[in-house]
Amino acid sequence: MEIHTRSRHYLRSNNVKKILKELEKMFDPLDIDAAFKGKRFELLKTGPYDVILVDDEPMIFMPDDEPFLTVKGALLTQPKRRVVMVDAGATRFVVNGADVMRPGIVQADPDIEAGDLVIVVEELHKKALAIGRALVSGDDMPGESGKAVKSIHYVGDTLWNIV
Repeated sequence: MEIHTRSRHYLRSNNVKKILKELEKMFDPLDIDAAFKGKRFELLKTGPYDVILVDDEPMIFMPDDEPFLTVKGALLTQPKRRVVMVDAGATRFVVNGADVMRPGIVQADPDIEAGDLVIVVEELHKKALAIGRALVSGDDMPGESGKAVKSIHYVGDTLWNIV
């Protein structure tokens, strides 16, 4: 996927507060404000979705016209909600953009519903690898076969390297 920039401008503080409040509600209990306090927010309007650069790093994106953390944003804030944990065997596939298959899932947030955006993390260090869309609920993710998460952004892709 290529990302073409259509426009780029700094966000006003009231817009930044609104975005941070939405993220805090989504990832509660997580102090999003502390991670991003005093930083410059810039909106990058692109083809597939808008990206919010925080001090020139892609930390937030808007795949559904609602803010969600990018992989870099998840690495910075380390949320505990909306997380799907994969084993070491799945890690190399996920970082190359593969969808997450049920046998590779160690655990998943039980509050995840099908259609939710989720953060895929690896088991050993709990580091974010990808952002994806849940195809099943969190309780149904671990299993014998089938896809559980459709990958939409991962380490090293065009969104990771944007600026």
